[in-house]
Amino acid sequence: MAVMDMSGASMPGMAAMTGDLGAYPSTRDASGTAWQPDSAPMEGLMKGFGPWSVMVEGNATFIYDDQGGPRGGDKSFMESMLMVMAQRPLGGGTLTLRGMGSLDPLMGKSGYPLLLATGETANGKTALVDRQHPHDAVMELAAVYSHPITPQSSGFLYVGWAGEPALGPVTFMHRFSGEANPEAPIDHHWLDSTHITFGVVTAGYVLGPLKLEASDFTGREPNQNRWDFDHPRFDSWSVRTTLNPIRDLSMQVSYGFLKSPEQLEPDVDQHRTTASATYNLPLKVGTWQSTIAWGRLQNDPGHTLDAWLGESAVSFGPHTLFGRAEWAQKDELFDDDPTNPLFRQVFDVSTLSVGYFYTLAIRGGIAADVGGLVSGYNLPAALKPYYGSSPTSFMLFTRFKLI
Repeated sequence: MAVMDMSGASMPGMAAMTGDLGAYPSTRDASGTAWQPDSAPMEGLMKGFGPWSVMVEGNATFIYDDQGGPRGGDKSFMESMLMVMAQRPLGGGTLTLRGMGSLDPLMGKSGYPLLLATGETANGKTALVDRQHPHDAVMELAAVYSHPITPQSSGFLYVGWAGEPALGPVTFMHRFSGEANPEAPIDHHWLDSTHITFGVVTAGYVLGPLKLEASDFTGREPNQNRWDFDHPRFDSWSVRTTLNPIRDLSMQVSYGFLKSPEQLEPDVDQHRTTASATYNLPLKVGTWQSTIAWGRLQNDPGHTLDAWLGESAVSFGPHTLFGRAEWAQKDELFDDDPTNPLFRQVFDVSTLSVGYFYTLAIRGGIAADVGGLVSGYNLPAALKPYYGSSPTSFMLFTRFKLI
């Protein structure tokens, strides 16, 4: 996988693509207004249309999922994502339009089996537990305009009908260390669950390697109707500081207040704090990227819950190895059964997954990844009667992608 520095890429009749938020390499841009290391790999197809530079990224992953233990299950399904980004100079600054969609709703409102995953609902009445919800058909529909203030600084405004506020690290499906793994992290709702928000405005300032930004957005997570647009409320806010001190490292700290994020707990607000660092090491024939992240949820009223994530992926030629370790404090593992004596109790749980895939070049900018992963769990004694003493899960997958 080669690094594509879009800030220097051009072809006849096409303006060079630059950073969305300022004068830096476009490889720094990731999900929403989040940053990744400048040296991070970027896949996709690019073409010029007059003053516009257009880039298309996308993938479709066909998965067989087998989650072990009494609370597990199996399912065949498809995950998908298509992102289109168009950029042009305008009024002395840069205008970027971003659109992203998915066919994930086709997997059904209850998503797919994933042990220890919690959050959202399939029917508006019962919590999803040990299942990962599907993403919405519209994941981003946003515009960002940046304008230089000095040669080293710029200001920007990001507006999204569907978009991502300044909260958390780069979303797991957009960072190389995480996108290799088709499993969603079990601490997704501690770190980056706001990556699909209906109604968001972010303003920020970039000074060289430093970015300061603040968002006004809708705290409620998307409902179970995945094909429509939820009602924007603009009742929540967040702030984030990001620093890219060298081209191979990106670090962020963020805080947000989310008004009534969960549909099934409308009277519970949330204070979310995150910190993360991503290091990317370009190799002669590949990339090695690692991310470490921490998130804290302070529910009001409710528990204060922490989670940690460490993940890494390395590609060398057509081979890619990846792994992810997570630890989380969960109080939602029995939310689908309020009569259970363990309802609303806090449990420390952890999981480890490792996997591999082989990339086959096809033609016309399309490649296929063929691989699999296996996951194991560390559970407290109170959970073993429900999950089994040592459940093991695995996935087999084929991913088609644009390169």
